Amino acid sequence: MRIVVDGYNLIRQSDALKKIDKFSIEAGRRELIKRLARYSRHRGHRITVVFDGWMAGSPTEEREVVGGITVIYSKRGEKADEVIKRLVRLTGEETVVVTSDRDVADAASRAGAVAVPAPLFEARLDETRPVKEVDNDTALNDEDDEIRHDTKKKGPARRISRKKRLAATKIKKL
Repeated sequence: MRIVVDGYNLIRQSDALKKIDKFSIEAGRRELIKRLARYSRHRGHRITVVFDGWMAGSPTEEREVVGGITVIYSKRGEKADEVIKRLVRLTGEETVVVTSDRDVADAASRAGAVAVPAPLFEARLDETRPVKEVDNDTALNDEDDEIRHDTKKKGPARRISRKKRLAATKIKKL
């Protein structure tokens, strides 16, 4: 599976990354790439992160590989959104696009990819964080994990659309 990340969109949607980004844009990018590299090693997905370079970037698109993550900076005059749309159209494999930008998400869906909101993907990134210490006060009780099955369903079954089922399947693979 290939994951294409709208870099600044994810940074600006994340509370932790936003704080780092306010200190230094470069530090925010480095932290995001570090988290994506850890996630990629853990899950085995190919990840591409795209950053805007359209205002003060290079006259040509720049690509580099950092920690196994392909990093793309859009060329001056081109937004990262356009690069992401182009990547999704050109790829022949199953692709997940991480963005909260509706226009990019719609374009990804039209191209056959699945769009995942940035906060949902960030939650998955945090799952791969190394656990330092677990203290007993924060541990869940067995009572909290119980699932209640005391409601009786009535009426016809409500099945979600095939498109939504396929999207949910791809999201589970994250």
